[in-house]
Amino acid sequence: MICITGDMHGDYSRFNDSKIGKLKKGDFLIVCGDFGFVWDGSPKEKQILKKIGRKRFYTLFVEGCHENYDLLEQYPEEDFCGGRVNVISGRLMHMKRGSMFDLQGLKFFAFGGGQTKEIDIRRESKTWWEDELPSPEEIRQGESTLQKNGYAADYIITHEPPASMKEFLDFETRQISHMHTFFDAVKNDCKFRMWFFGKAHINKVIPPRYRCLFDEVVQIEGAEPKNKKGKKG
Repeated sequence: MICITGDMHGDYSRFNDSKIGKLKKGDFLIVCGDFGFVWDGSPKEKQILKKIGRKRFYTLFVEGCHENYDLLEQYPEEDFCGGRVNVISGRLMHMKRGSMFDLQGLKFFAFGGGQTKEIDIRRESKTWWEDELPSPEEIRQGESTLQKNGYAADYIITHEPPASMKEFLDFETRQISHMHTFFDAVKNDCKFRMWFFGKAHINKVIPPRYRCLFDEVVQIEGAEPKNKKGKKG
């Protein structure tokens, strides 16, 4: 089973959700950015990260606006389920931009990144990073990944929505970057079942194939057949 949710902002109580509680060994929780637990590098934070990494299921997240990008890049980078991750602790991992992950027989295209509303204020407080927006090289990596996969994925995981979705939600329509226009190209060129994103702090289905998540948890059953008792698989 795979669960997907929105911005956690470092709130550990979000792991108490009943759907997350049903995840078993080998299952996955995916967070659509603003995970928020990698922020100050304090001893207390490191203890929480270890606690999350020791859970029986994998916790995967793309980055949003409220992550410490300098800290994220200090964690070791590895191959995982077809994509690239920073291993934060145990089964807690950061999904690298432009990676395609094969999770329980389903393909997930991950591309994190955010656009902060109050850049000047956060720059002064040293809580803003230029890396919030993807580089041209990361955009090209995402395009290359999609091309190698025939411009098809089961699910797309981002923090920011495509530009057209921002307009539909009447959400920060003045803040349109090269990342959003890239997402619009993905929306038009790629075949997918559902696109999940966070950022807006609302839970809303946008027909036919888009879903904005905040504190709601969505369950997805993996495509791999489950072994029946007494049979090999």
